[in-house]
Amino acid sequence: MTPRHPLTPGRAGTASAVLALVLASAAAGSPVSAAGGEGGDVPQGTVVYRTTAQLTTAGRVRDLLLHPDSKKLYAGSDDLPETTETDESGLRVLEPADGKVRSTVSQAPGPTGALGRRAVRQLVAPLPGDGAVFVYPLRGIGTAKDGDAAAAGAWVPGGPVTDAAPGPTPSTVLVAQGSSVLSEVDIATATVRRSLTLEGGERFAYDRTRGTVWFTDLGNRRLHRVDVTTFQVTSSVELPPVGDGFAGFTEVDPETGAVWVGLDTLVVVHDASGKRLGTVKGGGGADMPRAAGFDAGTHEAFVVWQDTGDTSQPGSDGDGSLTVHHTRDLTQAAEPAVLPGNHAQSGSAAVAVQPGGATVFVSDPAAGRITRLERATSPRIVRGPEDRTVTAGAEVILTAQAQGTPPPTVAWQVSTDEGRTWQAVPGATSATYTFRAAAADNGRRYRAEFGNGAGVSRTGPATLTVTAADTTTGGTGTTPTPGGTASPTRGTAGDTGGSGGSADTAGASAGGSAGGASGATVGGTGTIPTGGALASTLPWPPWRAAHSCSPRPAGCWYAVAGRAAPADVLRGNGETGNGGNGGARPGR
Repeated sequence: MTPRHPLTPGRAGTASAVLALVLASAAAGSPVSAAGGEGGDVPQGTVVYRTTAQLTTAGRVRDLLLHPDSKKLYAGSDDLPETTETDESGLRVLEPADGKVRSTVSQAPGPTGALGRRAVRQLVAPLPGDGAVFVYPLRGIGTAKDGDAAAAGAWVPGGPVTDAAPGPTPSTVLVAQGSSVLSEVDIATATVRRSLTLEGGERFAYDRTRGTVWFTDLGNRRLHRVDVTTFQVTSSVELPPVGDGFAGFTEVDPETGAVWVGLDTLVVVHDASGKRLGTVKGGGGADMPRAAGFDAGTHEAFVVWQDTGDTSQPGSDGDGSLTVHHTRDLTQAAEPAVLPGNHAQSGSAAVAVQPGGATVFVSDPAAGRITRLERATSPRIVRGPEDRTVTAGAEVILTAQAQGTPPPTVAWQVSTDEGRTWQAVPGATSATYTFRAAAADNGRRYRAEFGNGAGVSRTGPATLTVTAADTTTGGTGTTPTPGGTASPTRGTAGDTGGSGGSADTAGASAGGSAGGASGATVGGTGTIPTGGALASTLPWPPWRAAHSCSPRPAGCWYAVAGRAAPADVLRGNGETGNGGNGGARPGR
């Protein structure tokens, strides 16, 4: 059963016409779609990253790696100072969904080969199938996988390892040592295969596709390009002289080869040839970029910004953020996500991006937690409303569609004051809303509001015009008008009734009346003529009137289509010889 309109008392409807307010296509990505509608709190199609979980099972996290094959989340962890009864150091293997610890590899060889509990400072690369290559203090290179009792490892000769990356071959890694040495080291034995001493620097990134290492020399404000084949510097790029000389990270976009350098309170980006592409800012201008990750599927870069943690500095609020940028033009790809309490006092944050960018993990060393964020897109209207007209009592079907992640909910709204104010329609919470139209609905406007965790969007309004219901069952004839020609006109099915002449004869008067009557009744859907009920019941042929009464008879009988009818039944509106409005009147 079709429900009554919730804003109008019950009404009966006899028409079966259906009104569909059908919605047309929208332009993807437009804040106001071509189909109409608008974003509420944010533009349509706005991408945001929402916190969906806080994982607190990995101690003080130093680095993160989401394994491409096993899909497990690896965390390189250090001990939290406030948990004196527990040592959380080691390689933690977690379930990405809830942070459940699958295993912890806490033992690794020291400089003499003796096993001991070791913190994991950096995750270098995934092992085939499962596991990871990692760095542990001060010069250890280790490997382990889920379930191992202890890690395999060896110590690199020379200075402390300050940064590491996958090497040119599966059996090697590249490491930075001290403040100026770049080395290629064997993973199993920590044997140095090649080494290069630069002017300075301790952070670097390796572009495997192009065989290039970008080594950041912050003290001299330079970025050195090293050819891995020759292990020689081939060019150097000037870095902007800004801030206090703090280096957050050096990372290479595997897709484009662009190098991203976290420098003080901004990120400087150069293309694969060393040409400056631009800079990226975030965190309100005061936070520092501390980690970056890339996703080739979405062509996006994910940058983690940490607060300084020093409340005496302007702009320090204790909160960090995650920003997302298109790698091709450095523009914003998502709304910044606030990371409450994420500051740099207890170490740099780390980031791991799920392929496709749907989920991002960000560590917070100070709080001992990993924040899982999931991508959400505010509703985008893909079908917008059209105005329609319907008769009272007709069934009205409103349909709306929107896209969003997660799938948005819908609530219909109605306005009775030309869109100035809107109120929810009780119970109308599905994509299709059906009700019976009444005269009181005329001029009302309807729209659908879609919402999810990313925002709210609304369709453009559709105006409903309600006309009076047609209750006739007659033909298409119209009411005959007085006057006209002297000859009566035969009314045919659906014709306009003829008009009688001015002659003072009963035949002329009767002809005009009968023509109007026939046109209004035989054709089907015409309007009801006025001036006598008999006109709507008499069949064709036209009646012929004969009488012997004197003028102005009071009780004369006329012969009508072979039947007799009293004059008072035939009495219409006309004078002598006039065609009445569907009836006849004796001459006076």
